[in-house]
Amino acid sequence: MTDITVTNWAGNITYTAKELLRPRSADALRALVAGSSRVRVLGSGHSFNEIAEPGPEGVLLSLAALPPEVDVDTAARTVRVGGGVRYAELARLVHARGLALPNMSSLPHISVAGSVATGTHGSGVGNGPLSSSVREVELVTADGSTTVIARGEERFGGAVTSLGALGVVTALTLDLEPAYEVEQHVFTELPLSGLDTETFDAVMSAAHSVSLFTDWREPGFRQVWLKRRTDQPLPGFPYAAPATEKMHPVPGMPAVNCTEQFGVPGPWHQRLPHFRADFVPSSGAELQSEYLMPRGHALDALRALDAIRGMVAPVLQTCEVRTVAADEQWLSPAYGRDTVAVHFTWVEDTAAVLPVVRRVEEALDAFDARPHWGKVFTTPAAVLRGYYPRLGDFGALVGALDPRGKFTNAFVRGVLAG
Repeated sequence: MTDITVTNWAGNITYTAKELLRPRSADALRALVAGSSRVRVLGSGHSFNEIAEPGPEGVLLSLAALPPEVDVDTAARTVRVGGGVRYAELARLVHARGLALPNMSSLPHISVAGSVATGTHGSGVGNGPLSSSVREVELVTADGSTTVIARGEERFGGAVTSLGALGVVTALTLDLEPAYEVEQHVFTELPLSGLDTETFDAVMSAAHSVSLFTDWREPGFRQVWLKRRTDQPLPGFPYAAPATEKMHPVPGMPAVNCTEQFGVPGPWHQRLPHFRADFVPSSGAELQSEYLMPRGHALDALRALDAIRGMVAPVLQTCEVRTVAADEQWLSPAYGRDTVAVHFTWVEDTAAVLPVVRRVEEALDAFDARPHWGKVFTTPAAVLRGYYPRLGDFGALVGALDPRGKFTNAFVRGVLAG
């Protein structure tokens, strides 16, 4: 297809490209990469900025037509997963073999390769980003050849959360563990005023995965979602009242498409996401931003947001607070520090949202807030570069694998410049 116009899932970004290509085999993919001057991979389209934009002379590459490889090695407790596979399909097949991923994001409909490339995560004080499960990356590089980068190599620190700048990820090998069950418990009305550092830590450590939700119309959290593994203790939770009806993270939305609540145990992949894999959680009529800060800054950051909630609330659908354990991926927003992540789901109105995003960034400026690579943010590239001490090493890796910048674009060049 030529002279294309393609949008992301939310519709706020229109990609321009010379061609949209959907290779059906590995050989065809390698030939397309070798014969193109500029390539970016579309993934599942769940980024909200121009990270996937190839430019009018570039190629936008979709892996959706490739065979959906999911090869589980039960003895090694690993899975090799193709670059176009989404978490919902991966999880179903892994579970069928009696194994599990240690964590998932709130939305199971996103691609595995795109998720780890942008630093996407779930929640839990002991859970790293989704990239923490990756043990091997297979890339088609600029000349069409295949390169494998494995955990233990020095360059592995730049290979997973790579912003798509190293090549086309054709496969990932992930660590697995024995399958487990999860109960989901929802509580309501957790006041911000009742939280000190000790209490906040107790709340966020109360289960395998914990999420706080607020619409910032009041100074506190309307919902607390606890996802407890049934092979772990069930602590008391005296901080908020149990919900009396099934809840949706966005106030007023029907909860039918959310995963099972009220402590009903079920397979890990049917509880760790907030939304059921067989339902589309929304039409994409939203924008998203997220900022990740050292966990020790959590309460000060939340109080800073509370101070501007009058500006935030009118354009907000919901705000989610999660924790992420530190990891070692050079461009991970959780690199080198245990993290608190504050996620904003905005209304679908870029003109109204962007001034609020800038105000949020000003409020969080004192807390070393790294924006999620795939969300809406206005943080200047020069500021971003100061957040990542291994950025120079990443730039060197890009130069080694892609010396002519075939896989870079304006977004990536802005990050690497300087």
